[in-house]
Amino acid sequence: MYFNSKNNFYHGIMFHHFHDDKIHKRSQGSISKDEFIKMINFIGRKNILNADEFFKKFKNNSLKENQLCLTFDDAVKSQIDIALPVLEQFEIKSFFFVYTSIFQGEPDNLEIFRYFRTNYFKNIDDFYLNFYKILNKNLDNFFNDNEFKIKSIKLKSPYYSLDDIKFRLVRDNYLSLEEYENTMDSMMNEKKFVPKEFYSKLFFNKNDLITLDKLGHLIGLHSHNHPTLFANLKYQEQKDEYDKSLSIISEILNKPKKNIKFMSHPCGSYNEDTLKILEDIGIELGFKHIMSIEPEKGMKKINNSFLEIAREDHAQILKTMFK
Repeated sequence: MYFNSKNNFYHGIMFHHFHDDKIHKRSQGSISKDEFIKMINFIGRKNILNADEFFKKFKNNSLKENQLCLTFDDAVKSQIDIALPVLEQFEIKSFFFVYTSIFQGEPDNLEIFRYFRTNYFKNIDDFYLNFYKILNKNLDNFFNDNEFKIKSIKLKSPYYSLDDIKFRLVRDNYLSLEEYENTMDSMMNEKKFVPKEFYSKLFFNKNDLITLDKLGHLIGLHSHNHPTLFANLKYQEQKDEYDKSLSIISEILNKPKKNIKFMSHPCGSYNEDTLKILEDIGIELGFKHIMSIEPEKGMKKINNSFLEIAREDHAQILKTMFK
């Protein structure tokens, strides 16, 4: 049984990566078609609302405790190839949150780097070993100084291993963006990996977005460039991110901007500026990436505002299913 005392409130389920061991190789956190089907059955099809129904009930304040929706982030191609046929099989309409630089041929490196570490190393531990070797820094003091933060992240995002959390801290807090990307570039050059050769395999194209829209799924914003630390951006930088994303989606779908009302926060990173910007551009429903309260963001309840609806990561559901 999916619902319990800790999740018996309306929320979204968050998906990213899928694998078929053919085009889309198994990777950290990815799930198969069969696992996706089992998950839907475990949750209960009757508990999963179509995206438009979830939105309408939310606006009418009529969502029940055990009702949820399915959401997909990052415009990852495996969602089209593997997840979409399952959604059509179960007649489920979902939210798809896309960042838009991919439609201009400039995808965020996050997905490129993920593909690289999945396909060019034995496993994630092998990647971390090589990364730290090339970085060649003594990080003991950094990890000791951030011990509390590491424990805090683990509590909020238990689907991450401690090594995952440490790597993300090094990437986002120890290194500058330039230092991180230079380190990854060195690794990719060493392996003769050319990112552009894999764009069509990894990301949505414009026709994918149009198809989803015609099938009745709801398309929403996920920024333009997908900054991992969105809250660190200045107000105008944040505004530019969402203004550009809104314009591009509006143009691709041939819809007025006012009809695009949904979003999810990239990497769960946002602040008061973000919420004001989103409200000003007409967003009426937004999702965060965790199932807990973050007091440092001024939250007083799980679903704190219409722009802070909780989501459970699919990895946590898998753990529950196979206990």
